[in-house]
Amino acid sequence: MNVNHLKEKLQKQWDALPLRHRFLIILGAGFVLGLLSVAVFSPGNGGTASVHTAPATPASKPAAQQLWTCSMHPQIRLPHPGKCPICGMTLIPVHTTSETTEGTSSERRLVMSPDAMKLAQIQTSPVERKFVAVPIRMAGKIAYDESRVSYITAWVGGRIDRLYIDETGIFVSKGDHMAYVYSPELLSAQEEYLQALDSIGRVKDTHLAIIKTTSEETVVNAREKLKLLGVTDEQITELEKRHTPSDHMTIYAPTSGIVVRKEVEEGDYVKTGQRIYSIVDLHDVWAILDAYESDIVWLRYGQDVSFEAEAYPGDTFHGRISFISPLLDEKTRTIKVRVNVDNSDGKLKPGMFVRAVVSAEIARSGQVMDPYLDNKWICPMHPSIIRDKPGTCPLCGMTLVSTKEMGYVSVADTAPPLVVPASAVLKTGTRAVVYVQDMQAKRPTFNGREIVLGPRAGDYYLVTSGLTEGEQVVTEGNFMIDSALQIEAKPSMMDPEGGGSGGSMMGMNMHMSGGKDTQGKAA
Repeated sequence: MNVNHLKEKLQKQWDALPLRHRFLIILGAGFVLGLLSVAVFSPGNGGTASVHTAPATPASKPAAQQLWTCSMHPQIRLPHPGKCPICGMTLIPVHTTSETTEGTSSERRLVMSPDAMKLAQIQTSPVERKFVAVPIRMAGKIAYDESRVSYITAWVGGRIDRLYIDETGIFVSKGDHMAYVYSPELLSAQEEYLQALDSIGRVKDTHLAIIKTTSEETVVNAREKLKLLGVTDEQITELEKRHTPSDHMTIYAPTSGIVVRKEVEEGDYVKTGQRIYSIVDLHDVWAILDAYESDIVWLRYGQDVSFEAEAYPGDTFHGRISFISPLLDEKTRTIKVRVNVDNSDGKLKPGMFVRAVVSAEIARSGQVMDPYLDNKWICPMHPSIIRDKPGTCPLCGMTLVSTKEMGYVSVADTAPPLVVPASAVLKTGTRAVVYVQDMQAKRPTFNGREIVLGPRAGDYYLVTSGLTEGEQVVTEGNFMIDSALQIEAKPSMMDPEGGGSGGSMMGMNMHMSGGKDTQGKAA
């Protein structure tokens, strides 16, 4: 292959790497070479360093050629000591067969001394089977429950002569008087009712049953007309007592709540059905939260949500997810999640900012499980209604639905997934590499292994293949191990084929940029 063509190809691969990966590789390489130099040099008498020469090799095996490299640019490998042609640093010796590695150059394997392992601060953790939880963090605001909004409307056309509640934010109780309305239509309806009552008195002595029946039906119809115009039973009784029609009607509050909107003013004429007030019951409220696109897979109807409000630091509130929007906001890449919250203490106010967390437990297949909802039945409209058996919702009468139909997996139908700490995984593109400690070796030995990962669950990755339970994987110091393998031209995270192509790419990049990195800074 043409050398220039190879350089161009390697240069493109190096340029494609993120700057953070380049820095970690160079930093790790310098650190590992420093460790190797400690093993090669030891202090002699008089404070000078003396080089320990290797024992003579048998005649049947040719002596290994000693090479010299730069601690800052490990791609430099010269057969003689001197200065680095890139940065001018003094070269340090490296053997082709290092005492820190064993096996062929195609193996991703590193052997270290116990002191070197301690100095590199390498730590390991076991591969486990256990249920892990994904914390899903969301933020949003408190809003009023739309199902608890009531409207006071004009049951009959007329003029608003008085508004008893003349400002918003006032709490009213069910049955409180709200407005005083003049209505000619109401006046005629009352007169019709009184005339029907009088007709019954005039025909009470008649022997014709049909006349009595007709009079009674007229009274019933007239009374029903008054009720349709918004006149209460108490008002009708009062009308019967005074036996005089009134051209005004008082409108009462149909429910308790906060007056959030006043639609008219005193003196306005209103039509039948026109809104006068809007009332909101804040006994129950909604928390409208924004969930990121990547967290949608872990969200389920009925999940418990804990959140805190800025107004009450230290207090934790709870609710259950009642709605997950089927639409994604293309600008923010989030979806709306609605949570039903009990606000019987009245602390939460619409508009308050909240921060929420949902803890989703993950099963082997990556599905969501919830021990509390396991084999339960839940109302599709009211997530607070949870039962052990099928039935109907006492609030809305809807048929309860099995939690399995809501996307939950039963605890009895699954097993703990195989998980590995997220810090143990080195990811580049679609590849994932971990370093597994060989527990049978006499010296600390680490083997690199490519594995197939499932979704990430908090501080863990679910493992699809490549690891077995009980194996020890490196969670701290894995970048150091990977850098040491790159120096030895063995397969690594950045150079899966080995052969030192990663180092060559770094060298060519520095050479072509005149001894500067990709940011134009001197090496």
